[in-house]
Amino acid sequence: MTARRPRNARTGLRIVRVANFVAPASGGLRTALHELGAGYRAAGHEPVLVVPGPPEAMGRSGILDEESAQGRVLTLPGPLVPGSGGYRVLTDRRRLARLLAELDPDRLEVSDRTTLRWTGEWARRARVPAVMVSHESVDGVLHTWGVPRTLARAVADRVNSRTAYAYSRVVCTTEWAAAEFLRAGARNVVRAPLGVDLTAWHPRLRSAELRGRCAGRAAVALLMCSRLSTEKRPGRALEALAELRRRGVDAALVVAGDGPLRARLEQRARAARLPVTFLGHLPDRTRLAALQAAADLVLAPGPAETFGLAALEALACGTPVVASAASALAGLVGDGGDTALDDGPSFADAVQRVLARPEPARRAAARRCAEGYGWRPAVEAFLAAHDAPRPAGGRRPAAVAVPPAAGPWSRR
Repeated sequence: MTARRPRNARTGLRIVRVANFVAPASGGLRTALHELGAGYRAAGHEPVLVVPGPPEAMGRSGILDEESAQGRVLTLPGPLVPGSGGYRVLTDRRRLARLLAELDPDRLEVSDRTTLRWTGEWARRARVPAVMVSHESVDGVLHTWGVPRTLARAVADRVNSRTAYAYSRVVCTTEWAAAEFLRAGARNVVRAPLGVDLTAWHPRLRSAELRGRCAGRAAVALLMCSRLSTEKRPGRALEALAELRRRGVDAALVVAGDGPLRARLEQRARAARLPVTFLGHLPDRTRLAALQAAADLVLAPGPAETFGLAALEALACGTPVVASAASALAGLVGDGGDTALDDGPSFADAVQRVLARPEPARRAAARRCAEGYGWRPAVEAFLAAHDAPRPAGGRRPAAVAVPPAAGPWSRR
């Protein structure tokens, strides 16, 4: 593999990105990695993504090396995480360290604060500025798994303190995501939001025919786009549907997504005779956008979401969102939807509040909420977090320090 190229021969930065917990059915993380990589490339930089994959796909070389719209993608063998529904992780540290040395990055970007935290120390020894992108809330996830709140916060503070020390910067996509790092005393946190393709996700995609195929003759077509795993709380959507129907609301639910809880949720819906359609993972992003536009309302019950790309995509389609009041989406939805406590009746209440507004007004408000989150400013903010040169003819990037760090690459 010929990965090394003299630094003085590069016109932009080689930004090597390493991510775990990426699967063919991944949603927001996979989208974010693709869009950021494509944006880095368009700005004149050289993005390289390293992810885990099934060993049988590697061939004799033991590595899959591909070129794509998001730049070069290198896939190394990674074992499955039991019970995760397809997630894999990079466990061979020596091999990954050798690959990083061969790639000779100008910047390192890591999307896993736990199993890959050691890469921060590697970057420090190699004198490579490194950032860790926070895609989840540690205490939020632990709490959804049943860990008591006090213990979850204590564990999160310890993990987040070590993570902040390991990397030059920690990138958080929302103030909500940054809060747990600031609570742990981190001083190298910057905020850079994610985005949505405002052209591909648009209200004009709304189709009465598609709505009818998915929700039948139901008066209210609900949609949940989510990984079906414990921390996403998908069962709340079924509880909300049951409560709405108990109140006399003729509603049906469509579920786009897969995960370890799918079989249990399907059995639960059948037992309660609820009108729920499970579509599984939708790899066709165009089809997903059309589905989000066709729905009357999208449910986002995950209480540990640090951003919520699927919800933002729904808003871009003009579809209101009811989100967990405990998640970062509470600060993003605004008048494009509503929020609810972590129980079915509260979600049913919020759904009814949204539906009580005139349809044109609520759909226009949803679109307005999304229009502040394009991918171009997101890419510029991430490049600013890397101290990357500004694209020719582009505006100054806008990563926001939270709070201002003492220097461009200071740690806590």
